[in-house]
Amino acid sequence: MMSHNVLSLRHIGIALIVIFLWGMNFVVIKIGLIGIPPFLLGALRFTLVAFPAILFLPRPKVSLKLLLAYALTISLGQFAFLFSAMAVGMPAGLASLVLQAQAFFTVGLSALVFGDKLRMANLMGMLIASAGLILLGSASLTSFGNQVTLLGFILTLCAAFSWASGNVINKKIGATSVLSLVAWSALIPILPFFLLSACFEGIDVMTYSLTHLSWSSVLTVVYLAVAATLIGYTLWGRLLASLPTHMVAPLTLLVPVVGLTAAWLLLGETLQPTQLLGAVIVMFGLLVNVFGQRLSNSVRSVFNRV
Repeated sequence: MMSHNVLSLRHIGIALIVIFLWGMNFVVIKIGLIGIPPFLLGALRFTLVAFPAILFLPRPKVSLKLLLAYALTISLGQFAFLFSAMAVGMPAGLASLVLQAQAFFTVGLSALVFGDKLRMANLMGMLIASAGLILLGSASLTSFGNQVTLLGFILTLCAAFSWASGNVINKKIGATSVLSLVAWSALIPILPFFLLSACFEGIDVMTYSLTHLSWSSVLTVVYLAVAATLIGYTLWGRLLASLPTHMVAPLTLLVPVVGLTAAWLLLGETLQPTQLLGAVIVMFGLLVNVFGQRLSNSVRSVFNRV
Protein backbone atom coordinates (compact mmCIF):
# COMPACT_ATOMS: atom_id res chain seq x y z
CA MET A 1 0.00 0.00 0.00
CA MET A 2 1.28 3.47 -0.94
CA SER A 3 2.33 5.58 2.03
CA HIS A 4 0.56 8.91 2.43
CA ASN A 5 3.97 10.47 3.05
CA VAL A 6 5.32 9.51 -0.39
CA LEU A 7 4.97 11.86 -3.34
CA SER A 8 4.04 9.40 -6.10
CA LEU A 9 4.02 10.00 -9.86
CA ARG A 10 0.23 10.33 -9.63
CA HIS A 11 0.56 13.05 -6.98
CA ILE A 12 3.16 14.85 -9.09
CA GLY A 13 0.89 14.66 -12.14
CA ILE A 14 -2.06 16.11 -10.21
CA ALA A 15 0.14 18.88 -8.77
CA LEU A 16 1.48 19.81 -12.23
CA ILE A 17 -2.08 20.04 -13.60
CA VAL A 18 -3.13 22.37 -10.77
CA ILE A 19 0.02 24.51 -11.11
CA PHE A 20 -0.57 24.85 -14.86
CA LEU A 21 -4.27 25.68 -14.45
CA TRP A 22 -3.59 28.31 -11.77
CA GLY A 23 -0.54 29.75 -13.53
CA MET A 24 -2.42 30.19 -16.83
CA ASN A 25 -5.31 31.70 -14.87
CA PHE A 26 -3.68 35.14 -14.89
CA VAL A 27 -3.19 35.26 -18.65
CA VAL A 28 -6.80 34.16 -19.13
CA ILE A 29 -8.02 36.92 -16.79
CA LYS A 30 -6.04 39.53 -18.74
CA ILE A 31 -7.60 38.35 -22.01
CA GLY A 32 -11.09 38.21 -20.47
CA LEU A 33 -10.87 41.79 -19.21
CA ILE A 34 -10.60 43.00 -22.81
CA GLY A 35 -14.29 42.27 -23.36
CA ILE A 36 -15.74 42.10 -19.84
CA PRO A 37 -15.22 44.65 -17.02
CA PRO A 38 -13.78 43.23 -13.77
CA PHE A 39 -16.84 43.13 -11.50
CA LEU A 40 -19.06 41.67 -14.21
CA LEU A 41 -16.36 39.08 -14.93
CA GLY A 42 -16.45 38.10 -11.25
CA ALA A 43 -20.24 37.78 -11.34
CA LEU A 44 -20.17 35.56 -14.42
CA ARG A 45 -17.36 33.43 -13.02
CA PHE A 46 -19.12 32.58 -9.78
CA THR A 47 -22.49 32.12 -11.46
CA LEU A 48 -20.95 29.37 -13.58
CA VAL A 49 -19.11 27.93 -10.56
CA ALA A 50 -22.37 27.62 -8.62
CA PHE A 51 -24.67 26.47 -11.43
CA PRO A 52 -25.29 23.70 -12.18
CA ALA A 53 -22.83 22.26 -9.58
CA ILE A 54 -25.03 22.93 -6.52
CA LEU A 55 -27.83 20.88 -8.11
CA PHE A 56 -25.65 17.77 -7.80
CA LEU A 57 -23.58 18.49 -4.70
CA PRO A 58 -24.81 18.38 -1.09
CA ARG A 59 -24.58 21.57 0.96
CA PRO A 60 -21.37 21.48 3.00
CA LYS A 61 -21.81 20.98 6.74
CA VAL A 62 -20.67 24.51 7.56
CA SER A 63 -22.43 27.20 9.57
CA LEU A 64 -23.92 30.05 7.55
CA LYS A 65 -21.65 32.51 9.37
CA LEU A 66 -18.47 30.69 8.33
CA LEU A 67 -19.77 30.08 4.81
CA LEU A 68 -20.46 33.81 4.41
CA ALA A 69 -17.06 34.76 5.80
CA TYR A 70 -15.29 32.28 3.51
CA ALA A 71 -17.15 33.46 0.40
CA LEU A 72 -16.78 37.18 1.11
CA THR A 73 -13.01 36.90 1.59
CA ILE A 74 -11.60 34.18 -0.63
CA SER A 75 -14.13 34.69 -3.44
CA LEU A 76 -15.57 38.23 -3.45
CA GLY A 77 -12.66 40.08 -1.85
CA GLN A 78 -9.83 38.25 -3.54
CA PHE A 79 -11.19 38.43 -7.07
CA ALA A 80 -12.79 41.87 -6.85
CA PHE A 81 -9.36 43.24 -5.95
CA LEU A 82 -7.40 41.01 -8.36
CA PHE A 83 -9.62 41.64 -11.40
CA SER A 84 -9.64 45.38 -10.67
CA ALA A 85 -5.85 45.38 -10.28
CA MET A 86 -5.35 43.77 -13.66
CA ALA A 87 -7.95 46.03 -15.25
CA VAL A 88 -5.97 49.14 -14.21
CA GLY A 89 -2.64 47.86 -15.49
CA MET A 90 -1.20 45.16 -13.23
CA PRO A 91 0.70 42.78 -15.55
CA ALA A 92 -0.53 39.18 -15.48
CA GLY A 93 2.90 37.74 -14.66
CA LEU A 94 3.58 40.11 -11.77
CA ALA A 95 0.06 39.57 -10.44
CA SER A 96 0.73 35.82 -10.21
CA LEU A 97 3.81 36.56 -8.11
CA VAL A 98 2.56 39.37 -5.86
CA LEU A 99 -0.57 37.37 -5.04
CA GLN A 100 1.71 34.82 -3.34
CA ALA A 101 2.13 37.37 -0.55
CA GLN A 102 -0.94 35.55 0.79
CA ALA A 103 1.47 33.02 2.27
CA PHE A 104 2.89 35.64 4.64
CA PHE A 105 -0.47 37.20 5.42
CA THR A 106 -1.77 33.70 6.24
CA VAL A 107 1.13 33.04 8.62
CA GLY A 108 0.59 36.40 10.36
CA LEU A 109 -3.18 36.05 10.64
CA SER A 110 -2.87 32.48 11.90
CA ALA A 111 -0.52 33.73 14.62
CA LEU A 112 -3.09 36.34 15.66
CA VAL A 113 -6.19 34.15 15.44
CA PHE A 114 -4.93 30.71 16.45
CA GLY A 115 -1.81 31.63 18.39
CA ASP A 116 0.45 29.82 15.91
CA LYS A 117 4.09 30.48 16.71
CA LEU A 118 6.14 32.45 14.21
CA ARG A 119 9.50 30.78 13.65
CA MET A 120 12.67 32.63 12.73
CA ALA A 121 12.38 31.31 9.15
CA ASN A 122 8.90 32.84 8.87
CA LEU A 123 10.11 36.23 10.08
CA MET A 124 13.19 36.17 7.85
CA GLY A 125 11.11 35.11 4.86
CA MET A 126 8.62 37.93 5.50
CA LEU A 127 11.38 40.53 5.79
CA ILE A 128 13.08 39.35 2.58
CA ALA A 129 9.83 39.16 0.61
CA SER A 130 8.72 42.57 1.95
CA ALA A 131 11.93 44.09 0.60
CA GLY A 132 11.17 42.50 -2.78
CA LEU A 133 7.58 43.75 -2.75
CA ILE A 134 8.74 47.29 -1.91
CA LEU A 135 11.18 47.11 -4.82
CA LEU A 136 8.42 45.84 -7.12
CA GLY A 137 6.08 48.62 -5.97
CA SER A 138 8.62 51.36 -6.60
CA ALA A 139 9.56 49.83 -9.95
CA SER A 140 5.91 49.68 -10.97
CA LEU A 141 5.67 53.43 -10.37
CA THR A 142 8.85 54.42 -12.21
CA SER A 143 8.96 51.98 -15.12
CA PHE A 144 5.50 52.82 -16.44
CA GLY A 145 5.66 56.54 -15.72
CA ASN A 146 2.28 56.71 -14.01
CA GLN A 147 0.43 55.50 -10.92
CA VAL A 148 -1.97 53.11 -12.65
CA THR A 149 0.29 50.09 -12.20
CA LEU A 150 1.17 51.12 -8.63
CA LEU A 151 -2.58 51.12 -7.89
CA GLY A 152 -2.75 47.67 -9.48
CA PHE A 153 0.12 46.54 -7.26
CA ILE A 154 -1.66 47.76 -4.11
CA LEU A 155 -4.95 46.15 -5.19
CA THR A 156 -3.14 42.85 -5.77
CA LEU A 157 -1.79 43.00 -2.21
CA CYS A 158 -5.38 43.56 -1.02
CA ALA A 159 -6.37 40.45 -3.02
CA ALA A 160 -3.57 38.51 -1.31
CA PHE A 161 -4.81 39.64 2.12
CA SER A 162 -8.36 38.59 1.23
CA TRP A 163 -7.10 35.17 0.15
CA ALA A 164 -5.15 34.82 3.40
CA SER A 165 -8.25 35.77 5.41
CA GLY A 166 -10.16 33.06 3.57
CA ASN A 167 -7.41 30.56 4.39
CA VAL A 168 -7.79 31.32 8.10
CA ILE A 169 -11.57 30.93 7.87
CA ASN A 170 -11.06 27.68 5.94
CA LYS A 171 -8.94 26.44 8.83
CA LYS A 172 -11.78 27.28 11.22
CA ILE A 173 -14.21 25.37 8.98
CA GLY A 174 -12.06 22.24 9.22
CA ALA A 175 -12.58 19.03 7.28
CA THR A 176 -15.36 19.20 4.68
CA SER A 177 -15.91 18.46 0.98
CA VAL A 178 -13.77 20.96 -0.91
CA LEU A 179 -15.88 20.77 -4.07
CA SER A 180 -19.14 21.32 -2.16
CA LEU A 181 -17.62 24.23 -0.22
CA VAL A 182 -16.36 25.92 -3.39
CA ALA A 183 -19.63 25.41 -5.30
CA TRP A 184 -22.04 26.46 -2.54
CA SER A 185 -19.93 29.40 -1.38
CA ALA A 186 -19.93 30.63 -4.99
CA LEU A 187 -23.62 31.53 -4.57
CA ILE A 188 -22.77 34.31 -2.13
CA PRO A 189 -20.56 36.67 -4.21
CA ILE A 190 -22.79 36.60 -7.32
CA LEU A 191 -25.22 39.34 -6.24
CA PRO A 192 -22.51 41.61 -4.71
CA PHE A 193 -20.50 41.35 -7.92
CA PHE A 194 -23.52 42.29 -10.06
CA LEU A 195 -24.27 45.23 -7.72
CA LEU A 196 -20.65 46.41 -7.84
CA SER A 197 -20.75 46.17 -11.62
CA ALA A 198 -23.98 48.18 -11.80
CA CYS A 199 -22.63 50.87 -9.45
CA PHE A 200 -19.09 51.26 -10.76
CA GLU A 201 -19.20 49.97 -14.33
CA GLY A 202 -22.73 51.04 -15.22
CA ILE A 203 -25.83 49.29 -16.52
CA ASP A 204 -25.03 50.33 -20.09
CA VAL A 205 -21.56 48.75 -19.95
CA MET A 206 -23.01 45.59 -18.39
CA THR A 207 -25.69 45.34 -21.06
CA TYR A 208 -23.25 45.95 -23.89
CA SER A 209 -20.75 43.40 -22.54
CA LEU A 210 -23.41 40.72 -22.08
CA THR A 211 -24.96 41.27 -25.52
CA HIS A 212 -21.60 41.41 -27.32
CA LEU A 213 -19.83 38.44 -25.74
CA SER A 214 -17.04 37.17 -27.96
CA TRP A 215 -15.88 33.57 -28.04
CA SER A 216 -12.75 34.58 -26.14
CA SER A 217 -14.92 36.11 -23.39
CA VAL A 218 -17.09 33.00 -23.14
CA LEU A 219 -14.05 30.71 -23.03
CA THR A 220 -12.49 32.96 -20.37
CA VAL A 221 -15.50 32.58 -18.06
CA VAL A 222 -15.60 28.82 -18.65
CA TYR A 223 -11.89 28.48 -17.89
CA LEU A 224 -12.06 30.59 -14.72
CA ALA A 225 -15.12 28.75 -13.41
CA VAL A 226 -14.53 25.17 -14.48
CA ALA A 227 -10.78 24.75 -14.93
CA ALA A 228 -9.27 27.17 -12.41
CA THR A 229 -11.98 26.89 -9.73
CA LEU A 230 -13.91 23.60 -9.79
CA ILE A 231 -11.17 21.35 -11.20
CA GLY A 232 -8.23 23.22 -9.67
CA TYR A 233 -9.58 23.39 -6.11
CA THR A 234 -10.91 19.82 -6.21
CA LEU A 235 -7.55 18.37 -7.29
CA TRP A 236 -5.77 20.57 -4.76
CA GLY A 237 -8.09 19.34 -2.03
CA ARG A 238 -7.28 15.73 -2.94
CA LEU A 239 -3.57 16.46 -2.65
CA LEU A 240 -4.08 18.05 0.77
CA ALA A 241 -6.14 15.06 1.87
CA SER A 242 -3.60 12.44 0.75
CA LEU A 243 -0.31 14.15 1.61
CA PRO A 244 1.09 16.15 4.55
CA THR A 245 0.52 19.90 4.18
CA HIS A 246 4.26 20.62 4.27
CA MET A 247 4.70 18.54 1.09
CA VAL A 248 1.81 20.17 -0.78
CA ALA A 249 1.99 23.87 0.18
CA PRO A 250 5.44 24.56 -1.36
CA LEU A 251 4.13 23.49 -4.77
CA THR A 252 2.27 26.81 -5.08
CA LEU A 253 5.68 28.46 -5.49
CA LEU A 254 5.63 27.14 -9.06
CA VAL A 255 2.40 29.00 -9.91
CA PRO A 256 4.12 32.40 -10.49
CA VAL A 257 6.82 30.63 -12.53
CA VAL A 258 4.08 29.42 -14.91
CA GLY A 259 2.31 32.80 -14.70
CA LEU A 260 5.41 34.85 -15.53
CA THR A 261 6.42 32.47 -18.35
CA ALA A 262 2.93 32.33 -19.88
CA ALA A 263 2.58 36.13 -19.70
CA TRP A 264 5.92 36.50 -21.47
CA LEU A 265 5.13 33.94 -24.21
CA LEU A 266 1.45 34.79 -24.81
CA LEU A 267 1.14 38.46 -23.86
CA GLY A 268 4.66 39.68 -24.55
CA GLU A 269 5.08 40.95 -20.98
CA THR A 270 8.68 41.58 -19.95
CA LEU A 271 10.11 42.64 -16.62
CA GLN A 272 12.37 45.64 -16.19
CA PRO A 273 15.69 44.81 -14.46
CA THR A 274 14.46 46.32 -11.17
CA GLN A 275 11.20 44.40 -11.38
CA LEU A 276 13.07 41.18 -12.14
CA LEU A 277 15.31 41.73 -9.11
CA GLY A 278 12.24 42.39 -6.95
CA ALA A 279 10.59 39.21 -8.27
CA VAL A 280 13.67 37.13 -7.46
CA ILE A 281 13.83 38.58 -3.92
CA VAL A 282 10.13 37.78 -3.33
CA MET A 283 10.61 34.21 -4.56
CA PHE A 284 13.66 33.83 -2.30
CA GLY A 285 11.63 35.11 0.65
CA LEU A 286 8.90 32.57 -0.12
CA LEU A 287 11.49 29.78 -0.24
CA VAL A 288 12.97 30.85 3.11
CA ASN A 289 9.49 30.92 4.64
CA VAL A 290 8.67 27.40 3.44
CA PHE A 291 12.01 25.59 3.66
CA GLY A 292 14.09 27.72 6.03
CA GLN A 293 13.15 25.94 9.25
CA ARG A 294 13.77 22.48 7.80
CA LEU A 295 17.13 23.58 6.42
CA SER A 296 18.05 25.07 9.79
CA ASN A 297 17.04 21.85 11.58
CA SER A 298 19.06 19.75 9.14
CA VAL A 299 22.18 21.90 9.60
CA ARG A 300 21.75 21.81 13.39
CA SER A 301 21.44 18.01 13.40
CA VAL A 302 24.60 17.67 11.30
CA PHE A 303 26.55 19.85 13.76
CA ASN A 304 25.16 17.88 16.70
CA ARG A 305 26.50 14.65 15.22
CA VAL A 306 29.97 16.10 14.70
